[in-house]
Amino acid sequence: MLTKPAARIAAINRAAACNPALGTQLTAHVLADCPPPPNAIIAGFWPLAGEIDIRPLLHALAATHTITLPQTPPRGHPLIFRQWHPGDTLLPGRFKTQHPQGKILTPDFILIPLLAYDSEGNRLGYGGGYYDRTLAAHPNAYRLGCAFAAQATETLPTEPHDIKLQAIATEQGIHRFSRVGQHLAQSARR
Repeated sequence: MLTKPAARIAAINRAAACNPALGTQLTAHVLADCPPPPNAIIAGFWPLAGEIDIRPLLHALAATHTITLPQTPPRGHPLIFRQWHPGDTLLPGRFKTQHPQGKILTPDFILIPLLAYDSEGNRLGYGGGYYDRTLAAHPNAYRLGCAFAAQATETLPTEPHDIKLQAIATEQGIHRFSRVGQHLAQSARR
């Protein structure tokens, strides 16, 4: 199995061959097959170079939901989610990110960028641990990864702090991870 740094390099190379505009197809799949619940506060993200463009999804959801975008704090802290409306000015943030100035909100439904994902619901991020800390801080939020189908891989190296996705949205559709749902249901019964 590849190490996380080697897996990141391989994933970046696979994503580089993909067209970010495939985000319009991802949008259609999310709206049809995995729509956020009514009144959910959604945490989106402004795509970086090489990521699938989920801005069409953010604009579509903004008509019926409250949308937030992450502000990246200093290392060691979870992301901060600030309310966003289409047309809001975005401020530059850490690691080439952008965020709005809106009020801080707690999300119920988190759209998650990633470099790679596997069939068990594991995700590989950029290595800063921001989403791992964020997901741990919001254990009841729905976790939907957003990626190109080409970012799928057989298996990923994982660590105890890694939190699995409940589903992944790509230009090809929605894939739900049943073992994750079963684990969550069992945890809720305890």
